Amino acid sequence: MMDDYRRDWALRYLREAKAEFEAARKMPYIAPSLLLEAIRKARNAIHYSLGEPAFIENIIKEILEEKQAIGDPVLRCIVGVEETVQQLLQLRETNGETAMKQADNLIQLASDIVETLTGEKVKD
Repeated sequence: MMDDYRRDWALRYLREAKAEFEAARKMPYIAPSLLLEAIRKARNAIHYSLGEPAFIENIIKEILEEKQAIGDPVLRCIVGVEETVQQLLQLRETNGETAMKQADNLIQLASDIVETLTGEKVKD
């Protein structure tokens, strides 16, 4: 069961990620910085919905450093999210359209995870 503190933070980060993504669509001249914030907040929303963010981040860091095989599907998903975030951080300068599409997919995944685990729908 998720406590109210983590639930509230997960929902807040998800709302902010969606808002910043929409702002990036409307203001292409500052889109790269807005996209970066949107993907970071989507990642944070996922981490808060799964447990203690610092603990989740340590697990991911350890797996990525040791290049361990991942058997657990949830763990594989959150490691995949981290890899996507790292790719987007590098793509922001080279291909804005690709970054927008990947950011949109990441935010949708975060929505699915957070809304499933919290039982609450976040409005677009």
